[in-house]
Amino acid sequence: MIAHIQGKLIEKSPTEVVIDCNGVGYHINISLHTFSLLPNTDYVKLFTFLQIKEDAHSLFGFAEKSERELFKLLLSVSGIGASIARTMLSSLDPKQIIHAIASADVVTIQSIKGIGSKTAQRVILDLKEKVLKIYDLSEISSSQHNISREESLSALEVLGYVRKNAEKVVDKIIKENPDAGVETIIKQALKNL
Repeated sequence: MIAHIQGKLIEKSPTEVVIDCNGVGYHINISLHTFSLLPNTDYVKLFTFLQIKEDAHSLFGFAEKSERELFKLLLSVSGIGASIARTMLSSLDPKQIIHAIASADVVTIQSIKGIGSKTAQRVILDLKEKVLKIYDLSEISSSQHNISREESLSALEVLGYVRKNAEKVVDKIIKENPDAGVETIIKQALKNL
C-alpha cells in the first residue's frame, strides 16, 4: 500500500489533486476537508489509501492521518463505499462525524447526502465501540454543549445561512461562552453572520 505521497502540486480542485512525485503524476481523490487544509505552497504531503477493485485502482489522499483512519473505519461499514465515505468527510468535519457516532446522533449522520436512516443507524451500530476505543472523547460528556451547537446550526441553516460559515461563528461563540443556550447562540451568530 502507498502510505503517503509527497511532491509538487500540479493540479488542485475540491475533489481531486495531481501530485508530481519524481516525474510521475499521481491522481488523488480528496475530501473538501483535505482541500481546505491544503497549503498554498507548491509542495504537499498527503497520507493515502489505495483502493483496489477489479475495474479500478483509486488513490484517496488526506491532509491528516486521523482523517485517513476515519475513512478506513467508514469503509468497514456495510453499505458505505469510498464515494459515500468521501462525501461524509466532505459534508462534516471528521471530529463532527466522530462525535456523532460516539453520541449516537443519527440526525447528524443522516443529514449527509446519500445517507438514509438505516445506513446512519448501521454506521453508529458498527463503529460506536471502535470510535470510543480509538479517540479521546472527553468532550462527549458535554453532550448538552453538542445539542445546543447542533440545534443552533440547524436553526441558522433554516434561516438560509451556509453551514460551514455558521459553524465557525457558532464554535467561536461557544468557546467564549460555554454555558450559552441555543437562543443566545443564535442571537449572537445572527449579529456576526
